[in-house]
Amino acid sequence: MNNLLQSYAQGRWFSADDGGTPLLSAVDGHEVARVSSAGLDLGAMVRYAREAGGPALAALTFHERAALLKQLGLTLMAGKDEFYELSTHTGATVRDSAVDIDGGFGTILSYASKARRELPNDTVFLDGAAEQLGKKGTFLGQHIYTSRRGVAVQINAFNFPVWGFLEKLAPAFIAGVPTIVKPASQTAYLTERVFRRIVESGILPEGSVQLLCGSARDLLDHLDGQDSVAFTGSADTAATLRAHPTVVSSGLHFTAEADSLNASILGTDVGVDDPEFDLYVKQLVTEMTVKAGQKCTAIRRAFVPESLVDDVIAAASKRLSGITVGNPASENVRMGAVASIEQRDEVLKSLRGLTKSAQIVFGDPDHVDVVDADASKGAFLSPILLRCDDKTADEPHDIEAFGPVSTVIGYTDAADVIALVARGKGSLVASLVTKDSELAGDVVRGLAPYHGRVLVLNEEDARESTGHGSPLPVLVHGGPGRAGGGEELGGIRGVLHHMQRTAIQGTPNVLTAVGKRWVPGSDRIEGDTHPFRKSLAQLVIGDTIVGGPRQVTLDDIDHFAEFTGDTFYAHTDPEAAAANPLFGGIVAHGYLVVSLAAGLFVDPAPGPVLANFGVDGLRFLTPVKADDSLTVTLTAKQITPRQNADYGEVRWDAVVTNQDGAPVATYDVLTLVAKTDKDQGL
Repeated sequence: MNNLLQSYAQGRWFSADDGGTPLLSAVDGHEVARVSSAGLDLGAMVRYAREAGGPALAALTFHERAALLKQLGLTLMAGKDEFYELSTHTGATVRDSAVDIDGGFGTILSYASKARRELPNDTVFLDGAAEQLGKKGTFLGQHIYTSRRGVAVQINAFNFPVWGFLEKLAPAFIAGVPTIVKPASQTAYLTERVFRRIVESGILPEGSVQLLCGSARDLLDHLDGQDSVAFTGSADTAATLRAHPTVVSSGLHFTAEADSLNASILGTDVGVDDPEFDLYVKQLVTEMTVKAGQKCTAIRRAFVPESLVDDVIAAASKRLSGITVGNPASENVRMGAVASIEQRDEVLKSLRGLTKSAQIVFGDPDHVDVVDADASKGAFLSPILLRCDDKTADEPHDIEAFGPVSTVIGYTDAADVIALVARGKGSLVASLVTKDSELAGDVVRGLAPYHGRVLVLNEEDARESTGHGSPLPVLVHGGPGRAGGGEELGGIRGVLHHMQRTAIQGTPNVLTAVGKRWVPGSDRIEGDTHPFRKSLAQLVIGDTIVGGPRQVTLDDIDHFAEFTGDTFYAHTDPEAAAANPLFGGIVAHGYLVVSLAAGLFVDPAPGPVLANFGVDGLRFLTPVKADDSLTVTLTAKQITPRQNADYGEVRWDAVVTNQDGAPVATYDVLTLVAKTDKDQGL
């Protein structure tokens, strides 16, 4: 049986022209697959991504890309059982596989949803409002994001063969940038299996994703300033890649997520009888044993008040003693193997460095009892808990044992623990377990400059907490310094990493044409047909209705106050209102102004406008007094058809002015409008 993994390049599956390197099961050492990229033209892969994948994605809007991602995520989720079976060879238990497999598919679905909600149904994203650059408003500036015309190369670590590539693919795909996936060889067989199902689904445009199994060889030589490389792995490899001539000289976008000595802190306010004490210990043991500690976010340093060090060690040791190690396919096994014999040896090597200043208080590096497996053939380790009493020691803050290993370190107060944590030189995540919000505020402010994410855990949020070690699609994943200095995910932030921000200067009409969002000062279109009588297919940006004037009377103000119960003195007490330096007398309620404005621009008959679903950016600029007259100008600002729906969203620019032409209120009105006349449901 030929078990040589294939790459997917230029629209076809490719087999290397040599025998490949054996990839062995972490559980029993048998050969699972072989891997090689010999004979694969990596330059052609890059060209294909640019020439086929790039244009195919560029032809799709953010919403269309999101719809494809959703379809893909649901398809993969429906067939996930086969991936679980193969995942056991990586040493992963069912729980471990869920983090990797379900976590990866969930990230795809999260990005699909986020993109539909927060990005326009367009290919350009506007960054903020237009900036007025001249006195008369004829010269403006606007920042926009557009897709780079390159390829997103991802070089991944062995510990998350599914989530690791999908969490990078999703934001790049939404951004409209094709991807080349380079999995770590040791667990590439699981990546290849998932990728094969992606190709078989036929959902993604050809060229938008390619797979490179085996050595990346000269891949970076073919990249340039329109391309990006996202690396996950060791700090040493990250440093080597950063020194590559293409990275140094071409402006290639390079980001890294590297080794991280993540910390968890037990607050000084917590006692052994508090629920937070148990939460801390449970979290520590969980992070040591999930994926056999092979998580870039796992807890490597456990900081505990000096008076509780013995208690935490005793409690953690008791929990660890209940962790069964062995064949991850067995129901009774809580922790599987590390990814390979070589990885096990690396962990033991790092452990020898740590024991120069710390002592092992739980576990035996030379022996582990295993269930339904042979310890001599698999890459098994016992969970190892260390204790370091020498606060001057460097090893706990310099050496990462990438496995089920953590070190307990005592501290005195908030300032002490912040300084100790900072010795890790930058981490992906830190957690603080405390019931004291003020203490949390002080410690978080001290930790934040050294971390990409900080979790504060207590009894109140524990039930909903996703945990210390779980990166979330909507939050940034990355960290400063030793952690690589990179940033991934973070919702739409992750999409924008793959796009070019450009400042556009020109007239209001030019900026409206570029951004497809009406800019004040652009042409308005006033016709005989009320804009509310137009379907989405008929409506154009700039369509305008002017309503008014409408005089505001004292009776209007009194009635509104009585009817709504808003009897604030500025609307009801002439003497007190006169003393207010901002008003100098009775003024109309702001929401009365908005309500009257709606009465001036709304066409009441049934028609294409189906609903008003909100108001954005409401500002009251000039007080409205009795006998002032209001005029409203409503302009179609942005039109966004919704995917797979008979309606779309229309954002209207609303400006309410008084009899002197002074603006009294500005805001955006959000409506849902039928796409065509037949979609009105009338």
